[in-house]
Amino acid sequence: MNRIRQRGVTLIELMVGVALIGIIAAFAAPSLSTTLQSRRIRTAADSIQSGLQYAKNEALRRNRNVSFTLQSTTAAAWQVGCDPADDTVVSGEAVCASVLQTRSAAEGTSITAIATSEIISSTGATASGLFSTKLRFTSLGRVDTATMVGGHSAVILVSNPAGGACVVDGGEMRCLKVIVSSSGLIRMCDPAVAAGDPRAC
Repeated sequence: MNRIRQRGVTLIELMVGVALIGIIAAFAAPSLSTTLQSRRIRTAADSIQSGLQYAKNEALRRNRNVSFTLQSTTAAAWQVGCDPADDTVVSGEAVCASVLQTRSAAEGTSITAIATSEIISSTGATASGLFSTKLRFTSLGRVDTATMVGGHSAVILVSNPAGGACVVDGGEMRCLKVIVSSSGLIRMCDPAVAAGDPRAC
């Protein structure tokens, strides 16, 4: 009876294989880290955009002023509520509470920098306006001039310096901006994308 000779992997072959896997992983690690950091930025920007859209929708639905307030400069934490609130209780709940929805700093991914500014929509120049952390939407879905100057836009820049510099600054992080116009248009954009691209700011 003929026996089939079986041959296993030698220790040297195993060590070569492990070394090759280590070299490939070393090359892939920086790219993977950049991708993960950019994903965190995207998650935070999505959350802020969703909160702003919710505030605008509630203002339209309730026919009342509803505010969106950023609660942290280190995480995508925010609060949406009626402004002013109507605490009259009908059928067991307030007609329009001061807190309709919140997102805590512990929820989701922590981001190390959320910066706000106000710009002149027609020129793109930075203005010393009213907006810092709060935008109030009117019953028409527009931004109240008490929280932002008419004709201006609110800009919320989401970045993560702990993960590196933004692409626009010569780094690798895909930092994003959420922009709200005085008419209530809410959009997300990438400051590193060239004009003409729909993703551009």
